[in-house]
Amino acid sequence: MDRGVGLRIRQLCSGLQRRAGVKQQCLFGHVVPARQCSSRGYTDDGDRALLDRVIRVDHAGEYGANRIYAGQMAVLRRSSVGPIIQHMWNQEKDHLKKFDELMVANRVRPTILLPFWNVAGFVLGAGTALLGKNGAMACTVAVEETISNHYNNQIRTLMERDPEKHKELLQTLKKFRDDEMEHHDTGLEHDAELAPAYSVLKTVYTSRMPSSCLFI
Repeated sequence: MDRGVGLRIRQLCSGLQRRAGVKQQCLFGHVVPARQCSSRGYTDDGDRALLDRVIRVDHAGEYGANRIYAGQMAVLRRSSVGPIIQHMWNQEKDHLKKFDELMVANRVRPTILLPFWNVAGFVLGAGTALLGKNGAMACTVAVEETISNHYNNQIRTLMERDPEKHKELLQTLKKFRDDEMEHHDTGLEHDAELAPAYSVLKTVYTSRMPSSCLFI
């Protein structure tokens, strides 16, 4: 990394630390608050571990999705699907902001794979967008289906555990799950299945991207 850019990032992080009054970790320009208030009464070890895992994997997933849409917009910003991709990206930004807040409130560390998703997500988004509109939409369908499945699995687990105790988190997960499925359906409506890479992307994301790879 260029020394000037690195210095600017460190200065930005320091400024945010002073304003927020918390220690923070800066990964490839993405500032993740490391610690702040209590964990909202999650004293049971099982609940604590579950909460950590859910927030960490969802934060990583939303971070990766943001980078994918950033890559797509870098290529297709001026195309007919530019406004559609921007709309989906704006929703993903809201999702990531919420999980940033949840990480602070519950003192959850981010996955060590954030630097990987920073680069890989952008490359995946830009690479599929270079195949054209259909390629970008095929990527959207594959990624959003995988993220939606993660949310559904987490919702089932929290419902079985204690739906009342996890009520607020469940509401967030259900809302975000619905947004992801909306993106999935949007991709299908815009000819994702016509992309040459459609079957490949579906296979890679549905069978070779287990959520456990984000828990690190």
